[in-house]
Amino acid sequence: MIKRIGLVTLLLFLLLSPSLVQADNDILGNLICHSEGAERPKNLAQDRLREEPFVMLRAASEDPSLDSSSSLRSESELRLRVTDKQADSGIAVLDSSVEVHFPIALVFTIEAESETDIVDAHLHYQVDKMNYALVTSEGWPDFAPATRVETSWVWDMRKSSLPPGAAISYWWTIRDAAGNKLETPPAEVHFDDGRYNWQSLNKSDLTLFWYEGDDSFARELIDACEQGLARLKPISHCEAHSDEAISKPIRIYIYASAGDLQGAMIFPREWTGGVAFTEFGTIAIGISPDQLDWGKKALVHELTHLVVHQATFSPYGELPTWLDEGLAMYNEGELDPYFRAYLGQAISEGKLISVRSLCSPFSAEPEKAYLSYAQSYSLVEYLLRNYGENKMLNLLTLFKEGDTYDGALTQVYGFDIDGLDSRWRETLIAPTVQAERVWLHPALIAVLSALAASLALWGALALEEWTWRRSSGKG
Repeated sequence: MIKRIGLVTLLLFLLLSPSLVQADNDILGNLICHSEGAERPKNLAQDRLREEPFVMLRAASEDPSLDSSSSLRSESELRLRVTDKQADSGIAVLDSSVEVHFPIALVFTIEAESETDIVDAHLHYQVDKMNYALVTSEGWPDFAPATRVETSWVWDMRKSSLPPGAAISYWWTIRDAAGNKLETPPAEVHFDDGRYNWQSLNKSDLTLFWYEGDDSFARELIDACEQGLARLKPISHCEAHSDEAISKPIRIYIYASAGDLQGAMIFPREWTGGVAFTEFGTIAIGISPDQLDWGKKALVHELTHLVVHQATFSPYGELPTWLDEGLAMYNEGELDPYFRAYLGQAISEGKLISVRSLCSPFSAEPEKAYLSYAQSYSLVEYLLRNYGENKMLNLLTLFKEGDTYDGALTQVYGFDIDGLDSRWRETLIAPTVQAERVWLHPALIAVLSALAASLALWGALALEEWTWRRSSGKG
């Protein structure tokens, strides 16, 4: 009997113990939650299953062997796909356009509708130019939320301008109040100067645009560019693995005058006759058909700037101005007599500008600017003729790698800026000093004085004889 009572008691205990344990757990859980002032944790997986049964079942059925982290990752990816699909069906783009108002502005316009209010529309754009990293900019137009909106964003070139022909890739992102999102496919627009009827001529990596002058005018200009590129090639392909002088195709816009060119620019300087937009691979210059000879030299000058800047493009700094301008002047050909006269006068008067000063931007005073250009030509001529093209290539490479002016010169040539200055001056001043010594030699002065006296005496005798003949009537 006692055994039976014991068995019944044990059976009842076993039957009741799970309920007691659960009750204790519930009480403990309530105490913990109450003491922390928080709600009891929910079963997140069950909540997700109730809210999104399709996604969870789809994720679980794709691969039963996936662990829990893989299942969550698949769920996230599927949710993105479903959201995108809902966005495509919920938001519709009715129109997307760009107006080019050269050279003042670009106007991007979007028109879209949705079942709920559109609350956000912003523009993304990328400019095709050399850069240290891919840069995506954004424009945020203002509009009132509505189920159908039309809004525009204006790129004001007074704040950040573009050269003619610049290419811009752009797209829109649109969101509505329901959380739907739509991203339009990328499109491209060119900031073309539509004021003129442009013709074009292609040759290798060069494209020349012009609107005044015949085909021979354009051919002579592009041939001059090719010759300039050929002269630059030994000193411009700074990458050891590259044989190309240019890293980006070059577009050249020939305006019929400096005035036309300045009309294509925002806030131009009155003396601007040509511009190299090096990061864009674009040159804009004013050349009329009757200025062809000057135009070819000026175009090669700007082309040299563009190629050298592409070859030395880096975030570390810029070339010294004398080297940048000197290479451009040297690649034009022989120094113009006008500049040579300024250089000769400065040599004779001892008014040469120091090379260290020429590392900075040139003076705005015309006479000092002309002399700065002339000296820059002479400095580059000195380095190339005395040390060769390979050392110039090495110098440009070091500047690209971020070396200092003094450091790069010392490593390549064995002297710094001041050393270059003194060595270069010696080649200019020595002949001039020798000429002055010969001119001031006492013997030469005596000979010249005697010659002058003889000429004066002969002139006096001739005048006296002519006067006598006239008075005696024998003339």
